[in-house]
Amino acid sequence: MSKHKDITLPLVRRAFLAGLVGIMSLAGTAEAQNGFNMPFSQFGIGLSDLPYTMPVAQRSGAIITRAGNNYINPFNPASYASIESQSFVFDMGLNIQTSRLSSGSQSATDADGNIGYLTIGMPVTSWWKVGAGLMPYSSMDYSSVSVQRGDGYGTMKTIYDGTGGASQVFVGSAFNIPAGKSTRLQAGFNVSYLTGRVERAISYRFMGNDSTYYINSRRYKRTKVSNVVLDFGVQMWQELGEKLTLGAGLTYKPYMDLTVGDMALIYTYSTSDESLIDTIFPARGEEPEFRSRLEQPQSVGVGLSLQYDKCWTLSLDATFASWSGMRYTEDTAHAIFGTNAIDYGPTSRYALGLERTGDMDASSYWGRISWSLGAHIEQNAMRLTIDGTDHKLDSWGIGAGISLPMRKGRSLLTLSVGYSSMGDIDILRRDCMTVGIGVSSCERWFTKRKYN
Repeated sequence: MSKHKDITLPLVRRAFLAGLVGIMSLAGTAEAQNGFNMPFSQFGIGLSDLPYTMPVAQRSGAIITRAGNNYINPFNPASYASIESQSFVFDMGLNIQTSRLSSGSQSATDADGNIGYLTIGMPVTSWWKVGAGLMPYSSMDYSSVSVQRGDGYGTMKTIYDGTGGASQVFVGSAFNIPAGKSTRLQAGFNVSYLTGRVERAISYRFMGNDSTYYINSRRYKRTKVSNVVLDFGVQMWQELGEKLTLGAGLTYKPYMDLTVGDMALIYTYSTSDESLIDTIFPARGEEPEFRSRLEQPQSVGVGLSLQYDKCWTLSLDATFASWSGMRYTEDTAHAIFGTNAIDYGPTSRYALGLERTGDMDASSYWGRISWSLGAHIEQNAMRLTIDGTDHKLDSWGIGAGISLPMRKGRSLLTLSVGYSSMGDIDILRRDCMTVGIGVSSCERWFTKRKYN
């Protein structure tokens, strides 16, 4: 004869807190940046590929109504309420990317890999669940050179470069709300901490004998991100019969006016050994540190899904935002880099997903396997002003994935692949292939069995 006994709640809390402390310590050392050139990342605090750097979105496209008992979906915090009682969910993933930049007849290819995410989730009570995690928020990595020849100074080489990025640490709660026998309703929120820094520079180097009376100079700026942002979510499922279930979801990010810390230098330097000759900024009596503005746009997402026989799910998302990404505005009193080429305007994203969910209690291993297909498009992902002409750049992508059960429990090995494209080949286009490997551990850690 067997009996089950729940381990005490303090032990549950200690397990979650231990995981959260580990995530916070990793956030302090994480550098959210790629190893290849991304010219689009030079604006703001870098380029954000979220949510399509995570398999939950990469392989299925639509994510607003997605929820499961054995994985974390941080893009709608209401999903945490689907975690089973007495279960501890641990997710981590690795991304391997190949990127190709094309402009006219020229192109370049590079590849890199990095940790994609680390998340945990667990129940506090039968109706209250919590989640936490760490994932890259934005990346900056670019380098380019232009050469200009003119009367009086000979040849001048201008070098643009930037590195760094921001990471996102989030802690969220979700709640099951009583809504009737055939209806399931849950709501949640995330509190996220953005941390990181980006460094960018413009160097002016004069070449040849004609540059005797011109001195090399450099503009350097370091931006440190340390901000708290919020987002909210709701999910609902309504049974339409024995085999059909209609799902609906809503996400909301409020407008938030934030600040970031900048440190800047403008100086002349020697060509031979890069040593500093004279400091232009800050002038005597001025400080190199100042504050600049960072704004999170208001964003609303709506999702619908239709599930048949608890197996096949068709999902559709639509997300609308005041602009794409974080809007950064340098303190105009200093104007280290001058006018920004990016124009922030309304953006919209649409995603479609089809998923076949395996039965985790099936006797056949093949019956427990899940797979999915997805696609997305983002209109006005970036708006640039080049030589007085406005350019609206869109992005789109497709993806597929498969989830393989591990052992007899509910843990999963998820393999995904995604292709995305952004920009215009007449200006610059970035084509990216991403392979994701994710592990979701979902075990009943808080139950022990006694035999009499």
